[in-house]
Amino acid sequence: MTDTTGRPSPDALLRQAAQEGKGRLKIFLGAAPGVGKTFEMLSDGRSRIKAGVDVVIGVVETHGRIETEQLTRGYEIIPRRAVAHAGGTLQEMDLDAILARSPRLVLVDELAHTNAPGSRHPKRYQDVVELLDAGIDVYSTLNIQHVESLNDVVASFTRVRVRETVPDSILENAEIEVVDIPPDELIERLKDGKVYLPQEATRALSHFFSKSNLSALRELALRRAAQAVDAQMLDHVRALGVGGTWAGSERIVVAVSEAPGAEGLVRAGKRIADSLHAPWTALHVETPRTQGFSDDEHRQIAKVLNLATQLGAAAATVPAASVIEGLKAFSANARATQLVVGKSVRSRWFELRYGSVVDRLVRETPGVAVHVLPIEGMAPRTLRLRPGHWGSRSGYGWTALMVGGVTAVANGLFHILNLGNVALLYLLPVMAAASLFGLRTGLFAGVLSSLAYNFFFLPPTGTLTINNPENVISVLVLLGVALATSQLTSRVRAQADLAAASARANAALAGFLRQLGAINDAEALSRAICEEIGRLFDFRTMLLVPAPTGTGLVLQAANTEVRLETMELAAAQWALDTGTPAGRGSDTLAASEWLFRPMRAGERTLAVLGMARDDSAEPLRADQLPLLTGLIDQAALLLERLRLEADMRDVDRLRERDRLRAALLSSVSHDLRTPLTAMIAAAGQLEQGATPELIATLQSESARLNRFVANLLDMARVEAGALTLALEPVDLSDAVAGAAQDARRALEGHAIVLDVPPNLPLVRVDPQLLHHCLLNLLDNAGRYADPGTPVTVRGVHRHDTLTLSVLDQGPGIPPGRETEVFETFRRLQGSDRQIGGTGLGLAIVKAFAEAMGMAVRAGNREDGTGAEFRLIFPKALLVRDSDGDLIL
Repeated sequence: MTDTTGRPSPDALLRQAAQEGKGRLKIFLGAAPGVGKTFEMLSDGRSRIKAGVDVVIGVVETHGRIETEQLTRGYEIIPRRAVAHAGGTLQEMDLDAILARSPRLVLVDELAHTNAPGSRHPKRYQDVVELLDAGIDVYSTLNIQHVESLNDVVASFTRVRVRETVPDSILENAEIEVVDIPPDELIERLKDGKVYLPQEATRALSHFFSKSNLSALRELALRRAAQAVDAQMLDHVRALGVGGTWAGSERIVVAVSEAPGAEGLVRAGKRIADSLHAPWTALHVETPRTQGFSDDEHRQIAKVLNLATQLGAAAATVPAASVIEGLKAFSANARATQLVVGKSVRSRWFELRYGSVVDRLVRETPGVAVHVLPIEGMAPRTLRLRPGHWGSRSGYGWTALMVGGVTAVANGLFHILNLGNVALLYLLPVMAAASLFGLRTGLFAGVLSSLAYNFFFLPPTGTLTINNPENVISVLVLLGVALATSQLTSRVRAQADLAAASARANAALAGFLRQLGAINDAEALSRAICEEIGRLFDFRTMLLVPAPTGTGLVLQAANTEVRLETMELAAAQWALDTGTPAGRGSDTLAASEWLFRPMRAGERTLAVLGMARDDSAEPLRADQLPLLTGLIDQAALLLERLRLEADMRDVDRLRERDRLRAALLSSVSHDLRTPLTAMIAAAGQLEQGATPELIATLQSESARLNRFVANLLDMARVEAGALTLALEPVDLSDAVAGAAQDARRALEGHAIVLDVPPNLPLVRVDPQLLHHCLLNLLDNAGRYADPGTPVTVRGVHRHDTLTLSVLDQGPGIPPGRETEVFETFRRLQGSDRQIGGTGLGLAIVKAFAEAMGMAVRAGNREDGTGAEFRLIFPKALLVRDSDGDLIL
């Protein structure tokens, strides 16, 4: 934003700096297909080639139009990449090839296109963003119905809702060129077959391409382009600190106050905005005078701003030393072109004291049209004094004491030092009184000082008579200094009060975000929101969220005991459904005890915040609205963050489930087929007589098949969260011996060395799960160790940590890939996971170990002769007696 001094806006400068080094996007925007967007883009690109610019075609859809296809000749075209999908092949833009080619400008047609599954980005506009980040300029095309914010509007009159949309943020930094032709000409092009095939053109003419639809789409396209140009122009002049309205379109500000007839002013502003098709803002200026407002006046302001919001305005409240200064600053900031104010009937004394506000606005806001509208139903306005307007008794008392003290000092100096002119000493109490107690106390000090100076020091002394005209000047100077000092002090004090209020609001918002930003639980966050907002505003608060069933509301949190009656539930449901406030102090269901405000993130209402006071006062005052709105917006973003994180976790679980399902099918079709084939062949030969070899084959393959099925079932239990623990003290020597006995078939051909000392501490684990872990580790070692080499199980207790290792002699694990061996269905080439198996054994070991509080690590032996897998039992799993000693 730009302040009234003409200084550049830091925010605008930061936005410009963020664009440095990035490419520029130009969008050829059309009202409908067939207006010539692609043709215009290719023509513009050809002119850039003639100017010596390196231009390539990333993707252009000609749709068989001969004129468009001819324009693509002479361009370098980046070949598209083929993507297999649903039994066919799709041709998509090759993003990596364009980035490798790194042209100065690339033409990318159909910005709203959805990429084929498996692409790096789901949407083409995301590809464009990556090209822009790489410093490549992009030309692209877009129809107005694909703009996200206008999607519903277009669907309301065309009865066609497009599913491919582009966020409005993409258009904010883009140069927009509207490609426009009259509706009648577009309809003729459609009839001539220049847009669709004849059979498709006939259907389109009777539906989407009616003249009324095309006219409305054309208006939307022109208006959206004008808004984008206007926003970019404002950002540019703010970055330069240039004054003036720079009005590419009308912008209206309606000044509202506590006046009873201000609702009529808001409705009049709405009519003016509608007639001009312009955005408008309802503005309330907070001044030091508003500090003395009654509750009724605060409620009136809140009611007026709420009405403006319901009518489509942006509501704003700004602090300023005076209404004039606030209106001037906000109008300059918003680059307003029209200002709507109300004309109230004031008393003659008010006009004499403050002058005409309208006259000052007209003089001091050049370039802004000021609409002065009468406010009906308002009584003549008189000068109203705030509490303490005339000063305090203590202030007058201290002022009298200061004047008396100065008089005593001056009298001593006058007689002892024979000092002739002591009038300057009386400036001290005047300035002190004006600075400490305000204007009227300062004037009182000036008058009292003048009288004291006249009575004690001006001849004839002891009287209030002034014989020398020069002494009159001394008295007038004292009064003048009092007036000037008091005025300056009053202004500084008002600005300090506003700055302090702004600092308190910023500190409250920063503290709110700091305290709530680290919370990752939705219910805890809801409780914290209620507690913080209740504490800051002295509200009773509650937060309601939509019920999981989709109907009704659920009380998520509250900072006090609440009971929802029918009226409160209806008001809360209304706020959730419509996205507008409801309840006490609003225009909907005002009989409710609570005021409910929606918490929105984007177009979605996430929750409803209820507020009430213990007394009969309405929960929200106008001066509290800006801070409360900021807190609610930030709280809604925090709730949205948690919702998105939960959605991402669900998506990750679904992806993992799909991956497991695909891997399971692969495992069943490959790994399980081998033992089944061998068993079937062996069973067929049994008819010729059983032999020891056949019996051994059946037993071996049956055990292998049983092991595969057991692993699949174990992993299914882990993924389904059905794993239950039965923890008890376990002797590792017995556990290892039992596992080695059950794994003897898997370790056939390998000697097993048990290096597990009998004095190892007992560990608190699930015996069954530990047995499965050891079996899978031994099976893994027996399968991948070199033939005839031993498999070693070693236990070591050191530094309150117990480690159980399974070591083999084989190819080992490729360096840097030690963690991958524990992934589901992962088998590393060149490692000791490369022979057979489903790829589930070590994944099960990891899942079971972590469930029991253990850790599992993979690596290579120190001598480099094979792999080593370690089960690590932390200190917490070692069993101790009542004295804290380990049980061996």
